[in-house]
Amino acid sequence: MANESRPCPCDIGDKFDYGGRGQEVQVGHIKAYICKPSASTDKAVIVIHDIFGWQLPNTRYIADMLTTNGYIAICPDFFVGQEAWKPSNDWATFNDWVKTREAGKIDKEVDVVLKYLKDQCGAKRIGVIGFCWGGAAVQHLMLKNPHLKTGVSLYGVISRFEDKQSLLHPTFFIFGEKDNIVPLEQVTLLEQKLKQNCKVDYEVKIYPGQTHGFVHRKREDINPQDKPYIEEGRKDMINWLNKYI
Repeated sequence: MANESRPCPCDIGDKFDYGGRGQEVQVGHIKAYICKPSASTDKAVIVIHDIFGWQLPNTRYIADMLTTNGYIAICPDFFVGQEAWKPSNDWATFNDWVKTREAGKIDKEVDVVLKYLKDQCGAKRIGVIGFCWGGAAVQHLMLKNPHLKTGVSLYGVISRFEDKQSLLHPTFFIFGEKDNIVPLEQVTLLEQKLKQNCKVDYEVKIYPGQTHGFVHRKREDINPQDKPYIEEGRKDMINWLNKYI
């Protein structure tokens, strides 16, 4: 996603060649990718995609990773049929594009997904993670939705979050030190606001030398210098979910 004051290309990074182990399903008025573990469970995680949409292989890879850790994972199309951003698009049009895809206006879709997870999958304890655009959506849900147990916001744009720091649920914020889309001064301000006002558990973690999208849009096999941080971010995400779901 772009910084509001300075629109900035959100690099798709290393697009994974990955087909996924789950399946696409219809959930109410939206499509979704879902993957289930072999053993039955009542724990589920909603995965909120970035601007590149619900079909990005990288995001499905993370969803399947959650499944190998014992969670039902579902990645719905929160753009509701609208086109995802393409790397070939003109960045000058980004602000107009994103206005029709607001991360804070996904409540209807989340309600439909929650109902599906409870009625069709037997889920009772549900968390949420999100990347970039989806990270901002997680922040919104942690402020508004009473039915989720916890959230992990990965490099979510936080400029709209500054004055709304009353989190309802434990929330983990992951940022990269070298993220030119979410600058460190915004992260520092977020930490100050949370420290002053937050009543639930939270953590803000900055990963040294990492750029925007590092947890899901960098391949550790072709970014060896980043591999420890990519793996650490994924492990931290799983550990946080395990603690609160």
